[in-house]
Parts: sequence; structure tokens; C-alpha cells
Amino acid sequence: MGKTRLEAFRDGVIAIIIMIMVLELKVPKGEDFAALAPMVPAFCAYVLSFIYVGIYWNNHHHLCHAIQRVNGSVLWANLHLLFWLSLFPITTDWMGESHLSPVPTACYGFVLFMTALAWYILTRTR
Repeated sequence: MGKTRLEAFRDGVIAIIIMIMVLELKVPKGEDFAALAPMVPAFCAYVLSFIYVGIYWNNHHHLCHAIQRVNGSVLWANLHLLFWLSLFPITTDWMGESHLSPVPTACYGFVLFMTALAWYILTRTR
């Protein structure tokens, strides 16, 4: 299998992840800047997650240029990474809506850790 299909799939999944995250942001209730105050935690969580997803997208792009060929192991390792990335929208929304409460924040951190572990596995897959 060519790596262009892998790249196209990655780009599609990441675009959907980002779109879901931005759609979770709610429209402010009010017409002044004070109406934005309740949105600050959710917006900060969104920015943090957007940066993380962007870093993985960028690194995956460079990794695909270094890949010689795509085999079944690479496909499964890639799906593993995309699985954990796909959990970013729910944990981001939960953390932002809960104003950084301990359990949602710990779950967010767990997803970040598992995504990093999946990335490590992908980079070591041959």
C-alpha cells in the first residue's frame, strides 16, 4: 500500500477531530465582552488540544516522508494513534466544561499519555 493513502486517511481523521472540537465551543450568552468570561476554560482547553493535535499532525507528516513502505503493522500502529487522538474532543470538552476539575483533567492527561505512547509505538514499527 502506498503511503499517500495513509496520509489522506490521517488528514481526514485529524480534520474531523478539529472540527468536532471547535463545534463543542458554545456561542456566548450575551452581547458584551463579559459574556465571554464563562467560555474561557473551554476555550483554553480547545487551544491546548488544537496545539497537541497540530503537533501530531505535523510530526506524522514528517514521519510519512521517512517511511519506505506501509505494511500491516504500520497500519495498525497508525490506527492505534488515531484512536487516542479521536478521544481528544470528548476529554477536551469535559475538562473545559468542568473548569479543570480533577477527574476530567486526569482523564485528559491519560489520553495525552496514551497518545504519546501510541506515537512511540508507531515510530518504532517496521
